[in-house]
This record gives sequence, structure tokens and C-alpha cells, in this order.
Amino acid sequence: MSFHPLMLVGTGSDVGKSVLCTALCRIFLQDGYHPAPFKAQNMALNSFATPDGREIGRAQAVQAEACGLPPHTDMNPLLLKPNSEHTTQVVLNGRPIGNRSAYDYFRKEGRGELREAVHAAFDRLQALYNPIVMEGAGSVSELNLRDSDLVNMPMARYADADVVLVADIDRGGVFASCYGSVMLQTPEDRRRIKGIIVNKFRGDLRLFDEGRRLLEQTCGVPVLGVVPMLSDLAIDEEDSVSLEQKRRSLATGKINVAVVLLRHISNFTDFDVLERDERVNLFYTTSADDVGQADVIILPGTKSTLDDLYHLRRSGLARAIVQAHKAGKTVVGICGGFQMLGQTVEDPEGIEGEIRSLPGLGLLDVHTTLTPEKTTRQVTFEWNGTTCQGYEIHQGVSDAEVMVVEQEGVMGTYVHGFLDNRAVIDHLLRNTTPTAPATESLTSFKEQQYDRLASHVRQYVDIPKLYQIMSHD
Repeated sequence: MSFHPLMLVGTGSDVGKSVLCTALCRIFLQDGYHPAPFKAQNMALNSFATPDGREIGRAQAVQAEACGLPPHTDMNPLLLKPNSEHTTQVVLNGRPIGNRSAYDYFRKEGRGELREAVHAAFDRLQALYNPIVMEGAGSVSELNLRDSDLVNMPMARYADADVVLVADIDRGGVFASCYGSVMLQTPEDRRRIKGIIVNKFRGDLRLFDEGRRLLEQTCGVPVLGVVPMLSDLAIDEEDSVSLEQKRRSLATGKINVAVVLLRHISNFTDFDVLERDERVNLFYTTSADDVGQADVIILPGTKSTLDDLYHLRRSGLARAIVQAHKAGKTVVGICGGFQMLGQTVEDPEGIEGEIRSLPGLGLLDVHTTLTPEKTTRQVTFEWNGTTCQGYEIHQGVSDAEVMVVEQEGVMGTYVHGFLDNRAVIDHLLRNTTPTAPATESLTSFKEQQYDRLASHVRQYVDIPKLYQIMSHD
């Protein structure tokens, strides 16, 4: 059976579109169809390397996994990776095509080439899979960006998609945000919105029965579901906003792992598996005191190595990390964090900006030079007799001759997903706990989480009604 594409758009950012799209991807797969995710344009620092060595947003990689598919750049043809508050790296079909200011990027002039590229990616995807689960970006009612928009209603029009509006009731203002999002559309686009999903509900659902009726009456479209908060779901997140909720304190009886919360942190999902280890209390911090008291300190990936290294020095965190190492603590650096742990970081061509060179923390005998070419690839490596997996996404060449550098209590690597491997985690924690807990494989764990999410959404969203909407002529 053939369906119209389904697009989830939001009343704003961080309303839960990505997670709901993931749920629908898994539901359609469970029901015997062949779904695939699509987001024309994504803005995120948390990206993923595809099997052919290209780069897409992490959310679409997760959604592909929920569909039982390998990730492909056609699922997210345009990726924006902010370098600063004013500039962003533009990644098209998995390859960077340069840096642009926000003003230049969102100008109407010159959008035709990008629009053609995302349309072509969608067409290729739709020829292979059905249904296509599409995701919008941010708020669907940004009037000032309407003419240059590539990802919300203009993309829905091109794909002839049925649109469902997602609202976050937890942040308040659900009636105003839904009504405004619907009524600010053109008449043509308004007709395309076929329903509303109220997300992140807390408390007794019966208390919103009247609210549901009023929302339908006010907006003129059905409420397809009211989905309660599912706070303990372990599915990779894309927005670093969630990290602010993980500034937990030190814990007794646990191995305290401090992840330094860099200004330009990327690929923070590198630590999800470690965080779930029952031996570990993992938290994010910008406190030199926390670093000094932690058992393990991790410098994560970053989109701007030199700028973050500069701020580490200015804030005193660099000194705290070096002193913690001298006190016998373990230090780990991944990607940009690995570069910072070396002797020097050079940027002779100004790839990242005005800072051309800085000394690293000096904990590894490695020198790094930033280069225009970007490395994106999936990798395997051996660790204590075990074959491990991960992926690389970085700009810069270091003179290390091995994939993982380990020197006197310091580990450094370009491999994202390094800490997804049980052999690596057990090695990291070997001096602080005698035995490792029995754990299931990461693949099995993820599959259970996707199924759990799908079951939760099935319970609260009218899936038969969604099929009916998607199958209309």
C-alpha cells in the first residue's frame, strides 16, 4: 500500500519532533512497511558518519536505525554545523561546502541550488521507501524566514506531505502556540495540517479532556494524541540543551566521571553507554573543583577546538585537568578533546577563525594541524583482543601513528563511539572497580528502546487515524 509522506512540524524547537519521528519510523516498520526518515535541513553539532564516509545529523541516523536501515545522506541532505553565534559550516550531501554567516545563508538569493539538492534527495528516497517520515525544523510559523525556508511547509508542499503539528505542553502556552502555528499559515498550507499531537504531558490525562476538545474547536484540526512524558528513555539526543539537565554532583560509592561541558561541544552521545554503566556517576561540568574531585575527566568533541582550548585556559579548567592528571586521575580526550590534550594545535589557514596556534595541555605527545579537508568514516579497531567499532568526523591531522593513543593515564582518540565498546569501558574503569556488571549488547539495548518508544506512542496516538490520513487521495 502506498502512503503520502508524513511530516511532523513543531510549534517551536525541542518540542519532541525527532523522538516522535523515531517512534513512527519503528511503528511503520513493525507494521510491515518500509519507512525511511527525511529532514531536508538540520542544524546540529551532534552528527554521524554514514557507511560511505559522509556526514548527517544524529537524529536522522537514529531514525534510520529505528527503520532498520543504514543511515544515508539522502535522509538529511543539508546539515548546518554552527562555528559561532554568527557563522556555520554548511554540509551538503554529506560534504562541507564552506562556511557562511547566518545572514548570507538565509538570504533568498542563491537558495535555488540548495532547494534543488534537497528535493533531489527526497525524490531518491521516496523511490525506494514508503512511507517517508519527514521532520520539520524549529517553529513552523517563522514568517520572516518563509520565503527562504527549505525544511518546513515549502518542503511539505513539494513532497505533497500530510502535516502533523507537535506541541510541548510542558513548557506552557499550548493553546496559543498551536493556534498561532496553524492560523499564521497560508490557506494552502493550513489545509495541509491534518492533526495535532500534544507532547510531554505530565499528570492525569483525564484533566486534559476538555483541553483537547477546546484545542480541536479552536484550531479546526483533530488532536491525534496526547503523549505523556517518557523521561527514562535512552535514545540518542541531538540538542545539547539536554546536557544542562545532567549537571549532577559528585556521588559516593560510584566512579565519578566528569565530562567538561565545552562551549562548542559536539557528539555528546559518545558518553551515553558509559553513563548507563551502574558503576558510574557521569555528569557534565564547567567547574574546576568538580574536575579535581572526579575519578575520570573527559574532554569531548568540539566544533571549535582552538576557541574551546582558549576558554579552557582562561577559565582555569586546563590547569585543573593537568593537576588532576598529576594526582593520578585518568584523562580521556575524544576528537577535538584529543587534539587539546596534545602539545600544540595549529591552524595556519584560519580554518576555525583568528586564533592560528595554541599550546595544548601537553598530556599526550601529539601535534595537530587543522586542515580544510574533513575526515568522515566508520572504523574498526582492536582493543585487548576485541574488535571494536566507531566513526570519525574531524578536521585536522595529528601525528599519532595509532588510532588510540594511551600514555601514563591519558587516552586520546579521534574515534566517536569509542566508549560504546564494552572492552574500552572495562579498561577505562579497571583500576577503580574489581568486576564489570553483566550487560547486554548495545545493539540489543537500542532495539529494546526503539520498541519501548513505539509501544508508548501507540498507546497515546491514534495510529489507525494516521494511516487513514496518509492514504487519502
